[in-house]
Amino acid sequence: MEKVVCVTGASGYIASWLVKFLLHRGYTVKATVRNLSDPRKVEHLMALEGAKERLFLYQADLLEEGSFDSVVDACECVFHTASPVFLSVSDPRTELIDPAVKGTINVLRSCKKVPSIKRVVITSSMASVMFNHSPLNSDAIVDETWYSDPLFCEEKKEWYALSKTLAEKAAWKFAEENGLDVVTLHPGFVIGPLLQPTLNLTSEALLNLVREGKQLWTSGIYRYVDVRDVALAHILAFENPSANGRYCLVGRVTYSFEALGILNRIFPSLDLPHSSEENEPANLPYEVSKERAKSLGIDFTPVEVSLKDSVQSLKDKGFLSF
Repeated sequence: MEKVVCVTGASGYIASWLVKFLLHRGYTVKATVRNLSDPRKVEHLMALEGAKERLFLYQADLLEEGSFDSVVDACECVFHTASPVFLSVSDPRTELIDPAVKGTINVLRSCKKVPSIKRVVITSSMASVMFNHSPLNSDAIVDETWYSDPLFCEEKKEWYALSKTLAEKAAWKFAEENGLDVVTLHPGFVIGPLLQPTLNLTSEALLNLVREGKQLWTSGIYRYVDVRDVALAHILAFENPSANGRYCLVGRVTYSFEALGILNRIFPSLDLPHSSEENEPANLPYEVSKERAKSLGIDFTPVEVSLKDSVQSLKDKGFLSF
């Protein structure tokens, strides 16, 4: 029997790789995009191997109730990846919170109507795990028992973190009340090659770090994970019957100067800025536990490989020249 699954927000960075891997494994994929007539959303998906035979694209709106009903019908699993990713917004509720929270509930309402659905895998974020008052010192190990605090997110104006935190809370509440089998995945700062023709937030941030030495976060601390590992984790979270609860997905916590050092060694012609050793912290500030991710079957890609493939991809797509 052919397995039918759904991917929401299929044109996104993680979702595009997820669709690619699902097709490679023989799944039939029903996928949603915001605009079917935008070639930047659909062309790279339809070019994937197996797409002509087993990929079906639909237009759906996160805020329109029932717009996912026909897409999730007859599916065994729904991978809900669609959620806006902005760090700077003028209206947090309209731009981030409503699409994240209401969108998640809309998708879950549609799933509740379909008896064939065995599991819903939701792409959350480390942003819903670690924005709280817990100290992130050198002996801290962040794991799945950590939760972001909505009040802390509001105080710090961390609107993206607030949107992911509220969406996750709403998902678990709905799942419990309606008997849905839900798994949430919490990737860190996602890097690796791009399938889509446009820059997403993390790829743009890496590009800015390489081109201008400009850091996305003043702390200079990054929780790197490879996009291919994140996509594979989604599939394993469905295929493994014992998968449950939350999974942190971070391959390595490191400073931006270490990433630049790695890239300097791989691509000396980039001539990236060097940090002086006396300014470099001796220890990493904290760790993120890999135990549950490894129990899924994830063997994290070394950050050196992810960084190399990211920069090569940015070059191949014309965003970077060296």
